[in-house]
Amino acid sequence: GLCLLVLRLFIGVHVFLVSCALPDSVLRRFIVRVMCSVLGLFVRQSDPRLRDVNVRVYIANHVTQFDHNVINLLTSCNTPALNSAPGFICWSRGFMELGVTGSRAELVDSLKVYSSHRGNPPLLLFPEEAATNGRAGLLRFSSWPFSILDVVQPVALQVQRPLITVSVADSSWITELLWTFFVPFTVYQVRWMPSVPRRAEELSEDFALRVQELLAMELGVVSTRLTAADKTEHMKRLRHTSLLPFAPGSQPLAARPRMPSSLTGVAPEDVRITAMAQRVKEVLPHVPLEVIRVDLAQTNCVDTTIANLLEGRVPFFPESKEAGTDLPAPSTCQATAASGIQGSVAVPSSKPATKQFAKSPVERHLSLQERKRALYDYARR
Repeated sequence: GLCLLVLRLFIGVHVFLVSCALPDSVLRRFIVRVMCSVLGLFVRQSDPRLRDVNVRVYIANHVTQFDHNVINLLTSCNTPALNSAPGFICWSRGFMELGVTGSRAELVDSLKVYSSHRGNPPLLLFPEEAATNGRAGLLRFSSWPFSILDVVQPVALQVQRPLITVSVADSSWITELLWTFFVPFTVYQVRWMPSVPRRAEELSEDFALRVQELLAMELGVVSTRLTAADKTEHMKRLRHTSLLPFAPGSQPLAARPRMPSSLTGVAPEDVRITAMAQRVKEVLPHVPLEVIRVDLAQTNCVDTTIANLLEGRVPFFPESKEAGTDLPAPSTCQATAASGIQGSVAVPSSKPATKQFAKSPVERHLSLQERKRALYDYARR
């Protein structure tokens, strides 16, 4: 892998120079495609006759940082730079600079003006706005790419690579490029789909969801409602979790907080479970600590364990008063606190949760909902 990496770095410089020197034409795309095969990038397309020469906007799913470069080896197209800073790096990566730094409305207007000139190449847009591994589902499509023109052509993209995963969240394009040179080969499979026109009086949001469903069916994945912002928030949570005091390897040894003597000699995994159990105990003080630890060992997630305990999937007996908690149900104490803090804000019923199994399904459901609402109010405060 290291030998391939060093060799392909020198070859990659020649590929970049050739692609910059030759004008955009069929000959240039053929030469660069052959040279990319030496770099381990193999591009296949199915049914190239389905590509509509009259369509001005291509819509594709986003898998890697180089999807636009790969499709550009098959046909002439331009992808506007959305998140890259303008300059040499943006140009060298093959993005088109529009000089628009304002809102998406200004971007759409600029792309409409660009598409109105028939001499310009078609646009290649990625409505997901974030790369995924392409194996589980599609992120929710943004509606602005479907506001440019009334006819788009979906492009299904699948990427395969041995040994190393294709796309890693939070990985830079430089890292992805080095891994591409490191592995023996990476195969891009491009499938052209029939063009999709906008229906009469169809909103851009509905148009985007319809194309998303078609692409998901073609790829055999799920059409999700998760957005690129949800992915960004998820990555922030993962980084925050990795920086917790009890997360393994998060801090140097000298900077880690001193553990209690009772935890000395305990495995790091047990320490982490203990820390998570204390967090669950703060939310559900009436649940025995051992029950929490057993469920955490299976779920490895604080939120999942809390949900299991609240919804009755994990049986337990509330701790007695001698153990420090013959407490009323969470709905009682939290509703009382909510009434003191929020004043006139409506609070779920403060009736203590019954310790007997209700006979009516309606009563059981209401009791569960009251507890959950009270816990949510307490967590928000």
